Amino acid sequence: MPRAAASARSSESAVQEIIDDVRSRGFAALRDFALRFDGVEQEHPRVPAEVIAAAVEGLDDDVRSALDEAIRRARIFAQAQVPRDVEVDIAPGATLTHKWIAVDRVGLYVPGGLAVYPSSVVMNVVPAQAAGVGSIALASPPQKEFGGWPHPVILAAASMLGISEVYAMGGAQAVAALAYGIADAGVQDPAVVGAAIHPVDVITGPGNVFVATAKRLVRGEVGIDSEAGTTEIAVLADATANADLVAADLVSQAEHDPQAASVLVTDSGGLAGAVVEALQVRAARTRHAERVRTALSGSQSGVILVDDIEQGIAVCNAYAAEHLEIQTADAAGVAARIRNAGAIFIGASSPVSLGDYCAGSNHVLPTGGTAAFASGLNVTTFLKAVQLVNYDRDALREVSSSIVALAAAENLPAHGEAVLARFEKMSESAS
Repeated sequence: MPRAAASARSSESAVQEIIDDVRSRGFAALRDFALRFDGVEQEHPRVPAEVIAAAVEGLDDDVRSALDEAIRRARIFAQAQVPRDVEVDIAPGATLTHKWIAVDRVGLYVPGGLAVYPSSVVMNVVPAQAAGVGSIALASPPQKEFGGWPHPVILAAASMLGISEVYAMGGAQAVAALAYGIADAGVQDPAVVGAAIHPVDVITGPGNVFVATAKRLVRGEVGIDSEAGTTEIAVLADATANADLVAADLVSQAEHDPQAASVLVTDSGGLAGAVVEALQVRAARTRHAERVRTALSGSQSGVILVDDIEQGIAVCNAYAAEHLEIQTADAAGVAARIRNAGAIFIGASSPVSLGDYCAGSNHVLPTGGTAAFASGLNVTTFLKAVQLVNYDRDALREVSSSIVALAAAENLPAHGEAVLARFEKMSESAS
């Protein structure tokens, strides 16, 4: 399968060094990384309230309207995902409850390298709010051209969603700061209020290979959504597909990053040739032509010819794309047979760009084949399931002999004795 040459595994050593440095030196390390990677000198990464307010005031009306619509649709879908608690009377006097509880605090990462992603603010924040998370911190890389703060549109989107705790931090260092927290002892300016960065319970959001690697390395200390690294698109198409539309969609994801993956899977040699021709035309005239050409010519991109759509489905399930478009006859039927994908876009009128912005679905999705076992960002990412066990005396007595037998079989007799002791004490009290 076409895959990027740079993987999360190949970056682990460098990323671990960054994480260790942030843990040991705190704000001093963050300052050094901001200067090294972003060319920004900063005393503290917390974005002041007045900077956020100015970003909202300066927001373009059309962008504000578009963000409002994206937020509205995302909220409808997110609120519908909230699972219900389940309570079961498993026997008389014995009740079990499966209860969903939101985590206390989350850290949301929004990329800010080659492009600006206010849409990722929406995708991260809305499901966290729908889940009922009480404390939300957002991190996005500092931008030299904007006074060392994140892009104003990102700040404006955060404000529109009621997020006031925003940090100008990028890359693996941001993930480390969110995961482990940073005490305020490293701040030079005593006037900085609330300088400490408190650790979070869950970190979500897309990013480059370094961000994805950092999330992998801190997993276990915190929860993560998935390894949402450099973007990828696969299109499963047959001879009925429009070659120019397929090419347009492949280019749309290639413009994200030189390492972005664009893959066509088809059983039609004629379509494959037509798509390659259309790609040359579109790549030449798009704004980020050099970036697109680099992505399309990399080892992570290509055309896979298959014998038939049946084999194409097998290839797509093996590839486990972040975004998978189905542009075939009976696209809905084909889509129903896909098991591994972050999100599936059905038919010619459902391009990945729709999901990137205004479908109402989430665009923070697993990459690099991890869609075979991981899910895209959703409300349950921010929830944990707690089991409540409530047995009365008679219900406990009914299973006490089974508990004793199993405890003995496992050579853990005290487990059984803990049950029997309840009845012994009751008997002694009664006498």
